[in-house]
Amino acid sequence: MDPDLPKGATAIAGNGRGGETREPTARREGKPVRKDEIVLEERGLYVESWLPERRSRRRPLYYLHGELGGSWLWERYLRFFAQRGWEGHALNLRAHFWSQTAPIEELGFDTYLDDAVAGFEALERPAVVVGHGLGGLLALKVAEGREIDALILISPAIPAPVRPVPPPHVVRLVPAIYQAELIDWAGPHDQVQRQNPDLSIADVSRVQHLLGAESGAARRQMLAGVFVDRDSLPDVPTLVIGAGLD
Repeated sequence: MDPDLPKGATAIAGNGRGGETREPTARREGKPVRKDEIVLEERGLYVESWLPERRSRRRPLYYLHGELGGSWLWERYLRFFAQRGWEGHALNLRAHFWSQTAPIEELGFDTYLDDAVAGFEALERPAVVVGHGLGGLLALKVAEGREIDALILISPAIPAPVRPVPPPHVVRLVPAIYQAELIDWAGPHDQVQRQNPDLSIADVSRVQHLLGAESGAARRQMLAGVFVDRDSLPDVPTLVIGAGLD
């Protein structure tokens, strides 16, 4: 994929200021893969699927992107793991990338959560849920009371009550719709690259090209704190990468 993502909730790893863009080094060439899709017409959702050449007994990987993102964020991950026997399914939240457009100002965290649950249930079997940024918070909520095989959170948004309470004006000033400027990903390529030294100029250019628009309501809810019931989370292997409160 292009885990080369914007800082904050759209960063893929590290301290939230940038993401690992280097594909894991392989000792051998990966096997061929085939691409597929899952379309949830009733919700206008598109799930991008990368599958091994032959069906595997391994559990599927279910990817949830963060703010302004889409399935494009996971492309290198999808390819890498499909070549090694894991099928991967990357959801596009409503009004993101290939999913159906919608009035973004009318969307919120609860809408995204419904999308994430619908995509998970479409797999029709337990999966490893992988979430990044805002998608990490969605992954935690998906895991509440559902059968999953493992949970992987990459620079996840922090849930309440462990999330520090932001000043009221920080939440209030988030506009109804925002784009790359709010997360410091607008501006000249070299300037953004200096803030994210693990990315190349080409990486920065691609990310800026693909970043979309985002729901201010969802961000305000995330900043204010979304409650996650730890007692409802399944007792499964969990990996947290690049979070301040791992």
